[in-house]
Formats: sequence, structure tokens, C-alpha cells
Amino acid sequence: MRGSVDTMTPELSAADYVAEGERALYDYGSLHNGRIWFDAAYRAAVREGDVEATARAALGLGGLWVHEHRTVASASQVRARQRHALSLLDPDSPLAQRLRVRLAAEDDYRDGTHDDVLAALAEVRRGGDPVALAEALSTAHHCVLAPGQGLLRGALAADLIAVAGSTGRRSDLLMGLLWQTIDQFLDADPHAERCMRQLRDLVAGEPHLATGYVVGVMEVMLCIRAGQFERAEQLAVRCAERGRLAGDADADAWFGAQMVAIRWYQGRLVEVLPFLRRLVHDSTLSPVDNSLFGALAVAEALSGERREAAGALARLCGRDVSALPRSSSWLVAMYGAVEAAHLLGDGALSARVYELLTPFARLPVIASLGVACFGSAEHALGVAALTTGALDSAVAHFENAVRDNLALGHWPAVVQSRTRLAQAYRLRGGADDPAAARLSLATAAREASAIGMAVPAQAAPAEPVTCRRSGRRWELRLGHHRATVENSVGMRHLAVLLAHPGREIAASELVTGPEPLPDRGSAQPLLDDAAKREYRERLDRLAAEIDDAEFANDLERAARARAERSWLIAELAAATGLGGRSRHFADGEERARIAVGKAIRRALARVAEADPVIGRALQDSVTTGLRCSYTP
Repeated sequence: MRGSVDTMTPELSAADYVAEGERALYDYGSLHNGRIWFDAAYRAAVREGDVEATARAALGLGGLWVHEHRTVASASQVRARQRHALSLLDPDSPLAQRLRVRLAAEDDYRDGTHDDVLAALAEVRRGGDPVALAEALSTAHHCVLAPGQGLLRGALAADLIAVAGSTGRRSDLLMGLLWQTIDQFLDADPHAERCMRQLRDLVAGEPHLATGYVVGVMEVMLCIRAGQFERAEQLAVRCAERGRLAGDADADAWFGAQMVAIRWYQGRLVEVLPFLRRLVHDSTLSPVDNSLFGALAVAEALSGERREAAGALARLCGRDVSALPRSSSWLVAMYGAVEAAHLLGDGALSARVYELLTPFARLPVIASLGVACFGSAEHALGVAALTTGALDSAVAHFENAVRDNLALGHWPAVVQSRTRLAQAYRLRGGADDPAAARLSLATAAREASAIGMAVPAQAAPAEPVTCRRSGRRWELRLGHHRATVENSVGMRHLAVLLAHPGREIAASELVTGPEPLPDRGSAQPLLDDAAKREYRERLDRLAAEIDDAEFANDLERAARARAERSWLIAELAAATGLGGRSRHFADGEERARIAVGKAIRRALARVAEADPVIGRALQDSVTTGLRCSYTP
């Protein structure tokens, strides 16, 4: 075909090279072939002294998108050529205006701003050249993809579609329709898929590699929304190949983002951890895209690598998370930040991100140009509220997230939001909340089954946390996670609950044993007779063990036995008064409720410090009050 580098010969003039480059780029959407032709055109134009060809070649090297050149060397070379071409032109000419727009757009994009490119666009509007205006509208649009800029984007896309009929370039109409489709997805417009189908039909009739690739990317995103994970993965692989063929610098990063979304909703994010560790340092990533650090932090935390997760989260947030540039990946970065902060128990960061996200609660969390969707921003706000303990807010946000995700047709996100909603109900513990939690979980499980999605951890019958005592310490286990904490009153209460999953136990029973407390003026012992008898029997066994260890010269074993014996003696002394009389717990069931709740919460905090995964599992499944329970 014309525009293919296979037709390149050294006999062509600079003008011929430019014409072939423009055909490759604008007619066929080949970013790769366009760069080759325009590079040859620029060199030839400089040799021939052809100023117009020099300027058109320098413009073409910029491509269809902003920031197509990712390495420092390549970007610097193209920028230098564009500045050189601009210096040769009449400042008021359309070519000069086009170059100024391109240079302003590249600067604004790197800085996460848009003032300079909009000023350059205003200048082009006054000039009246349709090609210059079409290019300015498209490049300006690429610089206003941050959340909250929907009205401005919509106006730019509409103007581009209107002017496209006057430029004589097929790519201008395709880019206008593409930007309009992207805008509608970013704004949760229910008609976004209609617009995409219109664009897809145009590209199918006459291929255009660059826009066709982005349409394919959005089709992968829609497959993920539908819960068609296997098909989405197959499409993502083929789509990435199309992106590489087109010469799109984002092909690998976008494939990575799609695999993160697929594995996240499959509950298998940890599987892509090695891939993420490499991808976050890829030189082709956009300088304003920090979202993969968020994904890495979540994956590290889920794998139990707390230190690495904290490091990735710190790289994402920097010294001030509010200073992150507002780009097309900003919402995804915030989504990752709140999920990682939740897993790490970082309430301060969760509160800060909650403030930043609140103005955008109604928007979907979409990566870049429709690459992947993580559902409603309400879900991320709900997770942040859960982390900070604002349970009423968490319930409200998750209820909104369910509705918004239903409207998006994002079934995996619906399941996740219903599951989190049940968690928020359970933690809040209002009169109607247990029933609401059960209903939400049952609905989530049913919807997950309908799309072949693994039941989320909060909805599935969970693997219980187990614990056993070893001397003065307790060892807790959950899967491959282990946590060792010092003995305490709260840990003893917690051990009883863990030993009877699903059973409600009165706080008074946890304190005094199975005998009920009177309504007031309680006189129940802190240790019942059976417990004291077990303590004393253990003391006798420890005395014998100390003798045996000393006889065998096993000093370490003797020291451990002495330490446990000293602790047991202290426990008995704390629970008895003068002459060995039992001490008593005062003020009945209400005092028992308060004391048990405080003791268990302190124990849970110690467990979370030892292992955040076990700690979070227990915090989500242990309830306290007049009656306490552990429901995995």
C-alpha cells in the first residue's frame, strides 16, 4: 500500500517523503511507518533547503497523539527539529501555528497542565486554517483528560468533528469520534457504546491502525465489565499485538493494565506481581502515569509483603498525594492508593485520598483512553471510609457504588461492591445490619456465579483463623500467614471466639465462665474454679519439667519452663485476693461488655501489627458487644 516503508527509495524528494508520511499517518493510522517516512523527509528537506517540507516533516514526527516519543533522546531530538522548523517559518503562517500548538501540548502534558495549549488553540481559531484547527483541537483534548474536565473535553471533540469535513483528512473525523467515545465512557454516559459502534464500523470499512487499536482496547474493557474474563484476556493479547504493529508506545503498558484488571476481579492479582515489578520501571510509561505503583502496592500487600507494599505506596504518593498530576490515570492511582492503604491499615492516607476523591464520586474509575474500568469511584470512597472507621459513610458509598456499577454494566464491580457493602453492614452492627449483610452477600455470590467469577473473599466461606498457645505467646494462622503475639486478657477472649466460629458468646461468659451474671452488682470471679484448677495443675507439671530439664542439663528448656511458671503464678495472684479468695468483676453485663470489647480490640491491634492480613481478617469477622462472635 502507499505509505508503506516498503516503497521507500533514495530517489524520492523531501516533498515525496512528506506525502508518503502523511498518507501513512493520517490515512492508515500507522504511527510506526509515519515516523520512518517523516524522519527521512526531515533529513531530505534540510539537505534540499525546503522549509515547508522541513516544517511538515517535523510536525508529522509528533504523530497523532501527544507524547508519542518516550525516551529522553527521541523526545529531545523531535523537539529540537520542531523548534528548528518553527524558526524558519513566518510566525503568522498556519504551519507555524501548528508547530506552536504541538510544542505547547508536549510541555503541558508533561506538567499535567493545559493552559499553554489552550492559549495556542485560541490563536489557531483566530487564524481560520481548518487543518491547523483540527490538529489543535485533538492535541488540546489529549491534555484535558483529568477528572472534572468533561465539559471542556466534550466541546473540543464536538468542534473537531465539525471541522473534520473541511480538512480533507480522514483521520480528523476518526479522531473526533474517538475522543467523543472516550469522553462518554469517562463520563459514564449510557450512550457511550453507541458512539463506539459507529466508530468501529468506520474503522472496519477502511482500517486505520491507530484508532482501530484504541477501539479494540475499549472492547477489552467492555468484556471485563461483562465478566467475560477468558475472552477479555484473549482479546487483550491480540489487541496488544495490534498496538505494537501500529507503533503505539502504550501497547505494553495498556496490556499490563488490562491484565491487572482481569486478575483483580478474578481474585488472582498476586499472580501478576513479578510482571508488575518489572512494568512499573518500563521506560515507555507516561511521566504522568503513577497508577501501576498503586497496583503494585496492592499486589504486594495481598501477598503479605508489607514492607514492599509500603514502599510502592510511598512511591505512588510521594511527600504529598495531593501533588500528583491530574491525568487520565489519576483516578486509577487513587483507587490503588485506597485499596493498598486499607490492606496496610493506613487511616491517615485513606482520609486524605477520601477528600481528594469526593468531588469525583459520580465518575467511573477508568484508566487512560478506556483501557480498563474499575467501577464507580463511590467504591473507592467506601473502602477509604471503611479504613478510617466511618461506617455510616462506608455503607452509603457502597450502596451508591452498587447502583452506579449496575448502570455501567460492570458485573464484577457490582459483586465487589455488594461484598464490601456486606462487610460495612457487619462492622456497623445496627439492628437491621446483620440481615442486610446476609442479603448482600447472598446476592453477590449469586451474581458472581452467573458470570463464572470466583466468589470474593468476604462472601465465600472463609478459611478460619486458628490459634494456639505456647507459653506466654499465642500463634495465629491463616493460610500461609503467621502472627505471634504476647498473651493478654483480650487474646484469651479472642481464643475462645476462634475456637467456636459462628457461635455468639456473652461477654459475661468470656469474663467469668458459663455462669450468668446478675443484672447488677455482679460478684463473678475473674477466673472460675475450673480455670484455677487448670493453672495449678500446669504449675505442678512445670515444676516436674524444670527438675527433669536441670537433671538433663537442658538449660534452655528449664529457662522456658521457669518463665511460663512465673507468668502463671502472676496470673493466679492477679485473679485472687487475700488468702487465695477470688477477685470479682463488678457491675454486671454492661461492665463485661465494655471491658471485653476494649480487651479484644487491643488484642486485634496487636495481631494486625504482627500480620496485617490476619489482623484485617479478624477485624472484619469479630464482633463485640453484649454478645461476641467470630464469623469467618
